[in-house]
Amino acid sequence: MLLIKKLRLGLHLARGLLTALMLFPFLSEAGRHRRIRAWSQKLLRLCGMQLEVEQRGPLPESGVMLLCNHVSWIDIFAINAWQPVRFVAKAEIRHWPLVGWLCVQTRTIFLQRERRADARRIMHYLSECLRDDDIITVFPEGTTTDGRSLLPFHANLLQAPVSTGKPVQPLCLFYTDAASGRHTMAPAYIGEMTLIESIDMILRAPPMTVRLAVGEPQYPQDGQHRRDVALAAQKAVGDQLQGYLPEAVLPQSGSVGSREAAVGDEEGDTTQAVQV
Repeated sequence: MLLIKKLRLGLHLARGLLTALMLFPFLSEAGRHRRIRAWSQKLLRLCGMQLEVEQRGPLPESGVMLLCNHVSWIDIFAINAWQPVRFVAKAEIRHWPLVGWLCVQTRTIFLQRERRADARRIMHYLSECLRDDDIITVFPEGTTTDGRSLLPFHANLLQAPVSTGKPVQPLCLFYTDAASGRHTMAPAYIGEMTLIESIDMILRAPPMTVRLAVGEPQYPQDGQHRRDVALAAQKAVGDQLQGYLPEAVLPQSGSVGSREAAVGDEEGDTTQAVQV
């Protein structure tokens, strides 16, 4: 049974590659988005998942940065099943078999850590994207969790919405067992787990529900520091996570990601934005 599920998933990935290669160059943006959304919805079904969206706030029509907690590689496709967007992702994903190439075709913005970053270059590019009315999704925790906690949000990438006056919008992803409604860690992509191991765990699991809560857009105020924007979004995501799981562990009040761990902060680590 697992082998059959893997074969079906592999065929679906191959169809996605062919669609992106042969049709995307001739489709409008709206046409590409329809294909991405439908393909992502089927991917979730093949993985035994059903998406439930709780939209508590409207999606702004002119440029927004979505800030979401991060559990798994499949988060990207859960969000695209709701609304196709551009993602900011670590450069390693670009080299993943099939999945990496598909991310390239959906205009993912990759971050590299091999050399010292030009943070201004990153902010400039993200600001341009927001001014062009792109919807950009960032996972500001900087890494994945098992879904039972929220890590402090790194504020560095939030300079783009602060500089442009574009809103940020909190998202919260939560994976549950479809039968019991209880939290499941089957999708969690953590520790030293490989992508293949993660796929196996998802395909072996009972049917799941992906719950996606879309919060109210938050507009930066004049003179507001990006760390304050990060804290407000962090609180919104944390409140929603505890709504799903009351015992969820949240960051200490007032804490944001450290500069040492942040990607591209003024004194942060080595990062470069790569446009694709």
